[in-house]
Amino acid sequence: MFVRAYLRASTDEQDASRAKEDLKAFAANNGQRVASWYVENESGSTLQRPELFRLLDDCEAGDILLIEQVDRLSRLNDADWKKLRAILDTKGVLVVALDLPTSHAALQPPRSGDDFTGRMLAAINTMLLDMLAAVARKDYEDRRRRQEQGIKKAKAADVYQGRPVDTKLHTRIKDCLGSGMSLRKTAATVGCALSTVQRVAKA
Repeated sequence: MFVRAYLRASTDEQDASRAKEDLKAFAANNGQRVASWYVENESGSTLQRPELFRLLDDCEAGDILLIEQVDRLSRLNDADWKKLRAILDTKGVLVVALDLPTSHAALQPPRSGDDFTGRMLAAINTMLLDMLAAVARKDYEDRRRRQEQGIKKAKAADVYQGRPVDTKLHTRIKDCLGSGMSLRKTAATVGCALSTVQRVAKA
């Protein structure tokens, strides 16, 4: 069993690695160590997350996907969440989240001859994981709705300016692309999301 930690933030301005020490300490307190880290700045509302799928590609049955909170893994709509859950189930990957105590048992070796307890915990964990994923999606939709209402109000008052462009970051991206560097390598070099590099490249 390998513990693979996934760290995600939605925007380039946020620190995706913020919870790294918390995850490392949590694993150690449960007698485990994090074998590999997967960090990216991508929205949790999309399945277009290269690092998440690199993690899943690296996983074998019984491996642990360790996250700080369920919303780090998913703010997906129901259809996309079911796709991701199907991949997790097919691969045999177990999700452990710090905010989901019923998932913590997956870090402990199963008790010999006690298959019933293990199955009950797995069933409860699956139900709670689905519930928290739904809550995370609702929170995402509520925040988007409030944001859109604020933008609409600002536009009506003729005071909306939009998000300022990070010109220094864009310049660094252009320099990397201009030197022949690939999109993915550029993202890793400047420390931003692949989607940001793609937007600059298109512009």
